[in-house]
Amino acid sequence: MASRGAPKGEAPTEVLVDYRTIDRVTGPLLFVRDVASAAYGEIVEIALPSGERRQGQVLDSRKGLAIVQVFGATMGINVEQTSAKFMGEVATLAVSDELLGRVFNGLGEPRDGGPKIVSTTRREIVGNAMNPYSREEPSEFIQTGISTIDVNNTLVRGQKLPLFSGAGLPHNLVAAQIVRQAKLRDSSEGFAVVFAAMGITSEEANFFLKEFQSTGALERTVAFLNLSSDPSMERVVTPRMALTAAEFLAYERDLHVLVVLTDMTNYCEALREVSAAREEVPGRRGYPGYLYTDLATIYERAGKIHGRKGSITQLPILTMPADDVTHPIPDLTGYITEGQTYLSRDLQRKGIYPPIDILPSLSRLMNLGIGKGRTREDHRGVSDQLFAAYATGKDQRALSAIVGEEALSATDRLYLKAADRFEKEFVNQRPDEDRSIDESLAIAWEILSDLPDAELKRIRPEFVQQYRAHPPAAGAT
Repeated sequence: MASRGAPKGEAPTEVLVDYRTIDRVTGPLLFVRDVASAAYGEIVEIALPSGERRQGQVLDSRKGLAIVQVFGATMGINVEQTSAKFMGEVATLAVSDELLGRVFNGLGEPRDGGPKIVSTTRREIVGNAMNPYSREEPSEFIQTGISTIDVNNTLVRGQKLPLFSGAGLPHNLVAAQIVRQAKLRDSSEGFAVVFAAMGITSEEANFFLKEFQSTGALERTVAFLNLSSDPSMERVVTPRMALTAAEFLAYERDLHVLVVLTDMTNYCEALREVSAAREEVPGRRGYPGYLYTDLATIYERAGKIHGRKGSITQLPILTMPADDVTHPIPDLTGYITEGQTYLSRDLQRKGIYPPIDILPSLSRLMNLGIGKGRTREDHRGVSDQLFAAYATGKDQRALSAIVGEEALSATDRLYLKAADRFEKEFVNQRPDEDRSIDESLAIAWEILSDLPDAELKRIRPEFVQQYRAHPPAAGAT
């Protein structure tokens, strides 16, 4: 019989046992009695009477009772004839340079028809906690080619910056565009993308694959796809598989890795399903009380480590149920991550893509990745001035709807025009339009140049003189 839990080269300490003591099946969970020893996270092989084998993972073990989460359907399992074998090891992912360009399912098995990754190197998917002392401060700019992100909500290498969306908004289109276009300004540095999708439809999966393949982005991408028709329990594993691949590429192959996770709401729904099956006391809106801790185990795997060349940057995407930002998923995500980018229904209704609203959006680490030598010396001032001008213009838009545009002052009308131009020329761009940071700043200056010098209070005077696109409009005060 095979040994259980014996290190390589050592004598076996325990044999693998087929347990036929399954007590009951509840939702996605098996309850196995009289288990001598079962470790949290241990992989379990489940053998059905038909000969079919499925995998599971130990969620809890107490007083000889092991609770096993099954990666697959549990309906129709015969309690008396089904056996469970505890494998003495946790879930792992085979890692090698062959990961790039491949597409896997949520459990790390090939979905693209290619062979399995053959490697003697395997990594536990739970990962190792990053020592805060060894963390290096996130810095340096990642260019997405999307003006509203690059100029106003800059993504910094080593940061975790979520995208808050809603049902029906084009977050998938934005995600695909970022995967295609994301790059470092220094092209000599290695860059890769790890893309993980949870609970997406077959149509969405085909869209992503077509986008990646047709544009050549797949060559530098590792994709993990969990479809809506796949077991929901697989969604709990998918982001951890993706981050394990990212850690290998970043810390052992010295690549700078951007991890895109979509949709974290589907991940949290799978967690809630497991919690309900375990009959745990529910927390807010039925989600488990440990939702914050669980999300942190995913988000905190981003960063840079002293002495390592590579880095991991995270861009999680989540759809807010009923567009409610106080919902537990966006609320807790906001606490753990370093900012957020919002998609707006109002902008989408105007036909603007990507419908990113800069006013509620925030990148807390933006200042670490911009400025002279990283983007441009006028970046911070231009971003602040655009924010102020757009906010003022929206206020004037609301006021003009009440009193009429004729009642506004000449300066107020300039702000109204600037807000319109900002939405139509700066925010709005084609899904295949890849703007450099210099191109985005040039468009910003075109818009700001309609305002008189006296209104450009957030930009240093020498930058106004250097970068202003043209003199202020005649008659402007």
